Amino acid sequence: MAQVIEVTDPSDPRLDDFRDLSSADRRPDRPGGRGLVIAEGVVVVQRLLASRYPVRGLLGVRRRIEALGPELDRLDVPAYVATAEVMAETVGFHLNRGVLAAADRATPPDVAELAAKARVLAVLEGVGDHENLGSIFRNAAALGVDGVLLGPGCSDPLYRRSVRVSMGHVLAVPFAPLEPWPDGLKWLRDSGFRVLALTPAAGSVPLSEAVRPGERVAVLLGSEGPGLTEEAIAAADAAVRIPMAGGVDSLNVATAGAVAFYALGGGDDGGAARQG
Repeated sequence: MAQVIEVTDPSDPRLDDFRDLSSADRRPDRPGGRGLVIAEGVVVVQRLLASRYPVRGLLGVRRRIEALGPELDRLDVPAYVATAEVMAETVGFHLNRGVLAAADRATPPDVAELAAKARVLAVLEGVGDHENLGSIFRNAAALGVDGVLLGPGCSDPLYRRSVRVSMGHVLAVPFAPLEPWPDGLKWLRDSGFRVLALTPAAGSVPLSEAVRPGERVAVLLGSEGPGLTEEAIAAADAAVRIPMAGGVDSLNVATAGAVAFYALGGGDDGGAARQG
């Protein structure tokens, strides 16, 4: 059972995992970063508590901590209760959601094992916006994508904003780097996946014409603005597009991903590779 501890001093060292999140996130690539996973809000915290990431502790106002009672009964971690004012001074901003949880990172799955269990994969190149990345993971979870592979230029899926925007689904959809690039795309093809590069470029075919029932597919998504590199498109089996009305040449990458994931038919039967 979690230890519920009341704190009144925002400088209490026991709150260090939650300190100054507005200016010093816990990404390992930042100076002094510790690589902690931070979840915000009851729903996202619940998903963190149910995931494979080792929870370190929680910080929240009393009613939010009490709302997590059933989940906390199964954990032996500290749950710090504070006023909204103490939380705001500790965290560095006013937290409308009223509760945070911190966890250590887990070892990422082996890319070969992830791919072996999957029927539909998302492969990302240059998706550096944390909100887009979080939205892609949320869409992947909803539409039966079995995993996400990260090419060069992608931001950290476990960055606090990505976790929040994904509504915690990034903690359940497995992901791994795909290296080297773009040769990793050839490895995917050799592993039995048909790689479809989503691009509005001339010569691409409508997505609906490229979908083949029952095949294993990796859909390749690029960054906002420049999109996929020529090298990535050349390494795919086919360049595909989402037909759109005149005057509109592209969709937000997360929206385009959602359309593609739906067309590929993951749905209720997807998620074979998911890990809690």
